[in-house]
Amino acid sequence: METQTQHALHGHYSTANTVEDFKHNLAAIHQRMNAACQRAGRDPNSVRLLPVSKTVPEERIRLAYAAGCRQLGENKVQEAYRKWELMADLKDLHWSVIGHLQSNKAKLVARFATEFHALDSLHVAETLDRHLQAEGRGLDVLVQVNTSQEESKYGLAPEAAHDFVQKLPAFKSLKVRGLMTLAIFSAEAERVRKCFVLLRNLREQLRQDAPAGIEMNALSMGMSGDFEIAIEEGATIVRVGQAIFGARALPDTYYWPKGGE
Repeated sequence: METQTQHALHGHYSTANTVEDFKHNLAAIHQRMNAACQRAGRDPNSVRLLPVSKTVPEERIRLAYAAGCRQLGENKVQEAYRKWELMADLKDLHWSVIGHLQSNKAKLVARFATEFHALDSLHVAETLDRHLQAEGRGLDVLVQVNTSQEESKYGLAPEAAHDFVQKLPAFKSLKVRGLMTLAIFSAEAERVRKCFVLLRNLREQLRQDAPAGIEMNALSMGMSGDFEIAIEEGATIVRVGQAIFGARALPDTYYWPKGGE
């Protein structure tokens, strides 16, 4: 049976308000991830779950932490930075910035993030690198590709990715790990799947002559409504928010399509 999207549930997830709620939701997501891996003949350990906590307040993030979350994804830099400051006591809680980054916010990312999923500008790369060197830090980064070709989305056109990646070794603090995409937001599974197939195929092409020090292993793709399809097509990181934390108070249009989950 063809795997379907769950986009019809977007905005209808029940809110997790206790540690047990979070444990239940995380277990359910891992069960679905494992089933998708089994269908694709993949090792479940080859896929990492990145819970996305955008719009979620500190007290509920602490519950998620108590349930086992140690890495969280955030779209908006200032929101993420504020949460990082508030939860500085949780020394093993790491933050991934998964949304579009303006160069004037790069200084904050260089200070606190361990991962950045949305690199699509050489100017941002240069600015990030400069601030990271000042902080004495490195940063894992993924290159964002606009596989749906929608004008409303950020990311490089697929045909521009090769030249872009070839220029990245100039930025010594950026540890390039792979690619990221947002699939088209559609209930039609095949339209969604095509975006993931395109990213996987592009990754294979870029691997052939990737510059020294540039890794093309990671594929960050798939969210609450489509992560199972993404896993079937090779995702190594899936970004899941509402299916873990619950529906957001803000409408999806506040974050979509330029958001990350």
